[in-house]
Amino acid sequence: MNEEVDVLLSNPYLSTLAFFAVAVIALVVFLTIFEMVTKYDDWAEIKKGNLSVAMATGGKIFGICNLFRFAILNNDTMIHSLIWAGYGFLLLLAAYFIFEFLTPYFKIDEEIKKDNRAVGFLSLTLSVSLSYVVGACVT
Repeated sequence: MNEEVDVLLSNPYLSTLAFFAVAVIALVVFLTIFEMVTKYDDWAEIKKGNLSVAMATGGKIFGICNLFRFAILNNDTMIHSLIWAGYGFLLLLAAYFIFEFLTPYFKIDEEIKKDNRAVGFLSLTLSVSLSYVVGACVT
């Protein structure tokens, strides 16, 4: 069975499709986890036009996809890429909690829900930036 899978993944078109499918599924799972830890409903807020939530969520999407980019480029197998991307996601999730902890003057989630665009943009920038730092460490 493994030999057949290896033969299929040796085709660059099928390999691209497989990595794409796995990355999209993982993106949905990781975004669901992020949504469970935020104090607002991401998609309901975006539907209402909350630009801060859209920026924060967009930063998370970019960050997660960027982690997959580095993981795919630096690993030979799908499973290793998924492991590294999952590990990177855990680090991004930890950064989210650290960001909330290091801002004692206000609560990040509350400000983003109130459409504080400065905080939303900062959240976006933090997710994107840290995805590059984590991605550089993926080997």
